[in-house]
Amino acid sequence: MPDAEAPLLRAEAADAPLLAVEDLHVRFRTDEGMAYPVRGVSFEVNPGEMLAIVGESGSGKSLTALAVLGLVPRPPGLVEGTAIRYAGRDLLGQPAAALRQIRGREIAMIFQEPMTSLNPMMTIGAQIAEAILLHEPAAAEAAHRRAVELLERVRIPDPARVAKRYPFQLSGGMRQRVMIAMALSCSPRIIIADEPTTALDVTTQAQILDLLRELRHELDMAVVLITHDLGVVAETADRVLVMYGGEIVEAASVDALFSRPRMPYTAALLRAVPLLVRDGGTRGQPLANITGSVPSVFLGRRGCGFAPRCAYVQAECVSDEQTLAVVDVGHRARCERATELDLSVATTADPALAPASAAPARDDAPPPAAAVAVRELTVEFEAVKGVLGFGRRSFKAVADVDFQITRGEVLALVGESGSGKTTLGRTILRLVEPTSGEVIIDGRDVRRLAPAEVRDFRRHAQMIFQDPASSLNGRMTVGEIVEEPLVIHGIGDRSARRARVDELLGLVGLDPNLVQRQPHEFSGGQRQRIGIARALAVEPAFIVADEPVSALDVSVQAQILNLLKDLRERLGLTILFIAHDLGVVDYIADRVAVMYLGRIVEVGTVDAVLDQPGHPYTEALLAAVPSPRPRQRRLHHVGGGEIPSPLAPPSGCAFRLRCALATAVCSGERPLLRRVASGRLVACHHK
Repeated sequence: MPDAEAPLLRAEAADAPLLAVEDLHVRFRTDEGMAYPVRGVSFEVNPGEMLAIVGESGSGKSLTALAVLGLVPRPPGLVEGTAIRYAGRDLLGQPAAALRQIRGREIAMIFQEPMTSLNPMMTIGAQIAEAILLHEPAAAEAAHRRAVELLERVRIPDPARVAKRYPFQLSGGMRQRVMIAMALSCSPRIIIADEPTTALDVTTQAQILDLLRELRHELDMAVVLITHDLGVVAETADRVLVMYGGEIVEAASVDALFSRPRMPYTAALLRAVPLLVRDGGTRGQPLANITGSVPSVFLGRRGCGFAPRCAYVQAECVSDEQTLAVVDVGHRARCERATELDLSVATTADPALAPASAAPARDDAPPPAAAVAVRELTVEFEAVKGVLGFGRRSFKAVADVDFQITRGEVLALVGESGSGKTTLGRTILRLVEPTSGEVIIDGRDVRRLAPAEVRDFRRHAQMIFQDPASSLNGRMTVGEIVEEPLVIHGIGDRSARRARVDELLGLVGLDPNLVQRQPHEFSGGQRQRIGIARALAVEPAFIVADEPVSALDVSVQAQILNLLKDLRERLGLTILFIAHDLGVVDYIADRVAVMYLGRIVEVGTVDAVLDQPGHPYTEALLAAVPSPRPRQRRLHHVGGGEIPSPLAPPSGCAFRLRCALATAVCSGERPLLRRVASGRLVACHHK
């Protein structure tokens, strides 16, 4: 293959690039030695272009973006390179004051976690106005009016009222739109969006992506999209950069990359994505699993960084310097064998991916029985005046919910943010007290457990929380966090517990040598793995998994999903799996319950619900799932916009305001769950 390193990853464009990064290096001086998380990265962004950057956690994606904006802390960080040119001006080495004029005004960033990026002490309107006043000579009143206009532009309902609220009073999707509004406040020419849809439900994700597409074309704005969701990349991007071990290992148009990747690592990522059957997924088969882990940022490197994980490795891959060279028009790859390997995703299984084998069913498996029975469960909260803006009144977050989970079964609970999924999961584990109803787990009424019985119950029923940043103790080391359940329940001596911690960290793909680090020293995806390891420590019989893989890149997601499936088989594990990724649900679940505004509207086997949905809301959720095939975009629309507030639910059917099938009977009478076919219950007047 050609051996000349291409200085830039150029798209074919007549105009000069808006942003050109040349040979970017980022180093950090740490107690363990010098770290090299970004190594020789070069790329271009053209006006109006959507460029996606993908790769595993720790590949250097976000750090590259921070380096471009001059946000790498110095010390201990050091940013070096040939140039970072924006509109012909070199930003590398510019003083902080000059970079502040660029940030926000010319290049804006949407950060991954809006709750950690928004100031909890300031109203939404004040925060957006502050961004305007930093860069434009405007009066405070004019800046506030502009803030309200921006909220309306990002399709937030009643923007004037939302401008007076605080971040904690908004849903995750609305907070993400606030971040977009803030990024747009000074009409930048480039927006860097770092995982802008992570942990959002499919309909909110679709709305955010549609919004970015519209604004991009309307304003001729370039977008650099950092993401681990390859379905999102297929639907939105023009070009894709794949990063691994701090380097760009492949660069191509979205069509070329998805149809014929030239780097084994890229092919591995594509095959690790859990797909709906309609999109080519194979229900019941283990996900392709990329063995090993990303290379250490502390080590010098010779040869291909992916070589230890690649089944196609040969002597030259290890000994020779690998360059990012042309393999086709507009397509470059950092692989010695890029021109000879057929890595098309449509081909047969790739040995480099080492798919995990399914665990055999246990011969002594008990007959199906209800491990978990939820009966007429209702959870009612009281909204306090001045907090949610509706005065003092009660509302039902969960309303008359009934379902069962048989022993060893995975029941997936899906629905938009605000539908009550997390509240239901927490109530089942007695982390939230229900207003009425019953929760029976292995024959015990959870509501009636005496205080002395609760500790034993906790050993057998655990929860994987959605937000690891708030559920992990920041004052404890990772080793202490994972070991804590073992200490509480008196399991093993100190030596046995430490060995168990190492085993658990290895199971979730983390280096056991990192046990002395604290949660803030890990990425969001790595923190999620720590939370999973903690929940698995005591080998519980029942787990409520609240979005356990939403923040993970596809390779680690595949490892965790295969792990959960294997544990289910080996330990007879029963799981309530709360998720918004329907591809993940298709892979992991036996049955699916669809929740809307506190009620179950459809429940059935995974093939019945996902292949032939019975409720219009389920159809809408499936329509919003990004297609993994480039240019095959689906209709991302759920009528009527946001899910209604539980403080003022519609009469009759809660979904009628967003449903094309709604008639007079839907407004006058609430439909009850009824059997419409074998293995399926649906709450709809028209089914």
